[in-house]
Amino acid sequence: MGTVNRDTPASRVTRLRAMSSSPGGGSRRQQFTASTKDLLVDVAEDLFTANGYSATSLDAIVGGADVTKGALYHHFSGKQALFEAVFERVEARASQAIQDATTDKADPWEKAQSGLRAFLDVVQQPAYRRIVIQDGPSVLGYERFRQQEERSTYANVVDIVRSVLTAGEWELDDDMLDTFTRIFFGAMSAAGSSVAGSADPRPAAARVETAVGFILAGLRALVDQGIDLPEPSLG
Repeated sequence: MGTVNRDTPASRVTRLRAMSSSPGGGSRRQQFTASTKDLLVDVAEDLFTANGYSATSLDAIVGGADVTKGALYHHFSGKQALFEAVFERVEARASQAIQDATTDKADPWEKAQSGLRAFLDVVQQPAYRRIVIQDGPSVLGYERFRQQEERSTYANVVDIVRSVLTAGEWELDDDMLDTFTRIFFGAMSAAGSSVAGSADPRPAAARVETAVGFILAGLRALVDQGIDLPEPSLG
């Protein structure tokens, strides 16, 4: 997955200055307000990625955006709310990257491998590693973190797991599909954390890809051989 292209905070500041000094009525003011909010998120993402949440002050953020604290508080209640906006943007970008990698794959096994590679690419990126993996759980709290995560990347995992499990003739009800999905999602989250927290993410990602690929190969062998999944035992 390539690097996301976006304006640098400095270029956005220049554009905001020009916008604020030119006439245009309500429409121009609305554009200025929306651009200010986007710029604050841009600057905050860069600073949170480089320094972490705790070491990033609101003064540094408003200084980088060249706006007042009043402008920041017009859009966000404080640093945590701004972090959450950054978190949502980074997660949405990651989710889109995985979706882009899988959307044109008709073969479920190729789709799963492509999704896995895209996910492992995402978790090696500095913004995702720092903001989502390292700071996300502590800043948002575990429950809020999981809710945010499941709103974005979880949907991709659901799609991939369903396509793999329905590749054969297995008749799985929604509860069983949900169980498989949550187990796989939990494994992928743990794998992502291990890669993101590694001193050398590339070989860590390669190991995860090998391990998950082996599991997928086992599932494919079961499908190819027509072996039924065991029924859940109720004791």
